[in-house]
Amino acid sequence: MTEKYTAESIKVLEGLEGVRKRPAMYIGSTGKDGLHHLVYETVDNSVDEALAGFCKNIFVSLNEDGSATIEDDGRGIPVETHPIYKVPAVQIALTKLHAGGKFDKKSYMISGGLHGVGVSCVNALSKKLIVEVKRDGNIYRQEYSRGDPKTKLETVGKCPVSETGTKITFWPDEEIFSTVDFDYKVLETRFREIAFLNSGLRIVLYEREKHKQEEFFSTGGLMEFVKWMNKSKEVLHKPVYFKREMDHTVIEVSIQYNSGYQENIFGFVNTINTVEGGTHVFGFKTALTRVINDYAKRKGIIKTENFSGEDVREGLTAIISIKIPDPQFEGQTKTKLGNSEIKGWVDSIVTSALAEFFEENPAVAKKIVSKAEAASKARMAAKRAKELVRRKNVFSLGGLPGKLADCSSKKSDDTELYIVEGESAGGSAKMARDKETQAILPLRGKILNVEKSNPIKSLSSEEIANLITAIGTGVGDQFDPEKLRYKKIIIMSDADVDGEHIKTLLLTLFFRFMPKLIESGNIYAALPPLFRIRKNKDYYVYSEEELKKTLEKLDSKEGNVTRFKGLGEMSATQLWETTMNPKTRKIKKIFVDDAVEADATFSMLMGDDVQARKEFIQENAHEANLDI
Repeated sequence: MTEKYTAESIKVLEGLEGVRKRPAMYIGSTGKDGLHHLVYETVDNSVDEALAGFCKNIFVSLNEDGSATIEDDGRGIPVETHPIYKVPAVQIALTKLHAGGKFDKKSYMISGGLHGVGVSCVNALSKKLIVEVKRDGNIYRQEYSRGDPKTKLETVGKCPVSETGTKITFWPDEEIFSTVDFDYKVLETRFREIAFLNSGLRIVLYEREKHKQEEFFSTGGLMEFVKWMNKSKEVLHKPVYFKREMDHTVIEVSIQYNSGYQENIFGFVNTINTVEGGTHVFGFKTALTRVINDYAKRKGIIKTENFSGEDVREGLTAIISIKIPDPQFEGQTKTKLGNSEIKGWVDSIVTSALAEFFEENPAVAKKIVSKAEAASKARMAAKRAKELVRRKNVFSLGGLPGKLADCSSKKSDDTELYIVEGESAGGSAKMARDKETQAILPLRGKILNVEKSNPIKSLSSEEIANLITAIGTGVGDQFDPEKLRYKKIIIMSDADVDGEHIKTLLLTLFFRFMPKLIESGNIYAALPPLFRIRKNKDYYVYSEEELKKTLEKLDSKEGNVTRFKGLGEMSATQLWETTMNPKTRKIKKIFVDDAVEADATFSMLMGDDVQARKEFIQENAHEANLDI
């Protein structure tokens, strides 16, 4: 029996209590992503000062005590007493949601943190936060804990009147976050992007424990950004760049084609990476397709059927950066731009600027159109291969690969597809599985490297065609998430070099042909155990370190240990207990922290730059935990 629903049932979350109660609503998650979002929100405030013309340097330090410090040389958060709340303005900014200078267009014409919840969220989700402000020749300091001020704003020193800025040090709250360890690499990627998007802004990242420091500074802006993206690829021309302003909105675009087959378009709004795109990206794509088709028709290259959007974007790397006074993002984490007027503005500007560039640079235009023409021919030839993945009914069995042992459940929310390395392991998996919810697709060896193969060759490959057909969504423009046949797609490969290579080849396929499966959290990697310890019963462990700890705990000897060199060595019962039973198995969800960095990593690992790949392997070899 439920309790009565009365006036007493209505709870009011005062101040920042709502942020602590539902943190994921404000920062996306309470895991690694959410933790780093605290740094981004704080740095975004400093970047907004740079966009307003008042900040040239941002210093970020990861401290040995687990805190992070972000310091800038902007104007400093105001410290005067607020006329309504009768407390210092800096305290209002740190304790009130939707408070800040972003809503006053006199203070900030352009900003990324427009929702006004950024630094107050950081405060709410930190067990301790210290703010220091330099203004008017004084240094002010105030301390907080979980959103509440613990001291009054105090004057703690003097500084030259010309010195201004804000310094925030915060300790993330272990009560909120599953991890409070900052990842230098993740922050490095974001700060590199910010530097490219804001020419002349200097960002320094320092990790005190390892005495590691890197400076990010760019004078070339988006052109430099595109060149960096294509650094491991064979490019067809120098970067194309143009910048226009319309109704206080600055629109910058840089594009460069390479000899590869992948499309990489990245959109930014007020330096925020809109990973889900939005109206600015849509407007760019529309204009690009129109301009290339118009040019090709005028030059007599095409006479009937136009190039498709996929054709003109093959091998394209593009950055679209918008700086707008009033961006309308979908969601607090700002992953998609919604301003409807931006589509038309970007479309108009790109159409005009690119058409003009083509007329003035016919040699480059010819290379781009030739690239699109080759892609069009490959698309037509690949049409039959793509037809394999079209499904009349999401659960129709017609046309499914013969090697697929499908599950009986027709509810996609309950189903899983295991992609298994080798026929032997595939046979064991078929015997071990839950036939109602788990489907098995064994792979014969390694699939094609789609990073180095054109689409027609990739889609004509039997192994890849079988895989795409089993999943059901189609690829490219035909991708339809509604036709996904399995909620989880789990890669199950051996814990050796070949197994890791197969896993990487499959992830490359998903990232290039079906990226939305990764974005939607459908792709996983199984974690089969490396060792079995037999003492009264079987204990399974997953790393060398875990093995040592378990042996010590059990007071057992090395002689009781068996190392599994491959999935094929496990019986069906062992495979079920360790790797396939949803109650006991370990699986990793695959996700992308940053699409720009992910693209660069896949290009480096799976492309033609042997030296870059060698350096990466040498730098990260200590992370490996597998048989050679």
